[in-house]
Amino acid sequence: MSLRSLSRLQDSNTLNSSIPSSLWGLKDLINLDLSLNSLNGSLPLEISNLGAAIYINLAMNQLSGLVPSTIRKLQNLVNLSLASNNLEGSIPASVGHMISLVTLDLSYNNLSSSIPKSLESLQHLDYFNVSFNNLSGEIPNGGSFINFTMDSFKGNEALCGIPRFHVRICPIVSSHGSKTKKVERASFIVFGGVAFISVVSLAFIIVGCKRKDKTTKEVDELISIVPERISYYELLQATQQFNESNLIGSGSSCSVYRGILNNGNDIVVKVFNMQLEGILRRFDVECEILRSIRHRNPTSVISSCSNEEFKALVLEYMPNGNLEKWLYSHNYCLNVMERLNIMIDVASAMEYLHHGYSTPIVHNDLKPSNVLLDEDMVAHVSDFGIAKLLCDT
Repeated sequence: MSLRSLSRLQDSNTLNSSIPSSLWGLKDLINLDLSLNSLNGSLPLEISNLGAAIYINLAMNQLSGLVPSTIRKLQNLVNLSLASNNLEGSIPASVGHMISLVTLDLSYNNLSSSIPKSLESLQHLDYFNVSFNNLSGEIPNGGSFINFTMDSFKGNEALCGIPRFHVRICPIVSSHGSKTKKVERASFIVFGGVAFISVVSLAFIIVGCKRKDKTTKEVDELISIVPERISYYELLQATQQFNESNLIGSGSSCSVYRGILNNGNDIVVKVFNMQLEGILRRFDVECEILRSIRHRNPTSVISSCSNEEFKALVLEYMPNGNLEKWLYSHNYCLNVMERLNIMIDVASAMEYLHHGYSTPIVHNDLKPSNVLLDEDMVAHVSDFGIAKLLCDT
């Protein structure tokens, strides 16, 4: 077997030891996916040997220790996910030298200290997530950081920065300057605050007149690359033991329930019929597609729950139901602008799946009942159970 053909290990919840040291000697390895296992131990300095890698995903394991500074040598790496582990220490400033990075996910760890300002130099960084760590200090606001939202940083109470990130304002370092300088500084702050309020007010007026965001932006900044973990017992509690009163849809392959988590979040639980032939393939395909999609118009996955007897996806709840209801029910009506916006949303999702995703995806079941509408009437394409990745043979 060629080393380049050793690209991915996908079987989840099967590996529960440390990563073999021999793995770090595979200098021609292109893709490494050991996510959704129970791997422990730390990341060694030898990770720098994987210089040919463009994709490394070690998310949702039990890795601990520091992120090695030698990771900077992975100059070809495009996608790096170390999310949902037990990593600690600081984010190495040397990550700023990984010039090819497009996606960086370090969420759900125990990382501390500040976010290195050197990350502003990553010109291609399009997705960044350090949420739910113990980070502190000022959030950089230059380079690619001008495109990130509060969702990249939430769950870090000690972070500070500009108001757009919904964190506290960083304290101004006191100086021993003259009273004149202090007055000038105060005037500047007041002027900036007035300007900011004016801009925000103008933005709300514009949004009220025209709801549509830019449809050319392909990366959905509202979802995380790796979902939070939700147990089977949490799903039982959220759906009242999968009570029929919470059933909002069913078919031969799955049943769909509405639920409410302990934190108050509304969810949808898609439970797969384990008696149906080929259902494991459908579940695996939908997991593979949904966990890597970075776009606002396909359905957002929150988590998955899987064992030998039960498999389910936890999805974002869509308050306005599906498009079929709005098109064919006498109790609902869409105006011309709403119809146009929905068509644009669906077309944008299809364009992303066909051309913007790393591997072209054919949905195979696009119909009104599989187009869901959120509280803002933004359309989301759902049900990827029979979708096909064009690299499949």
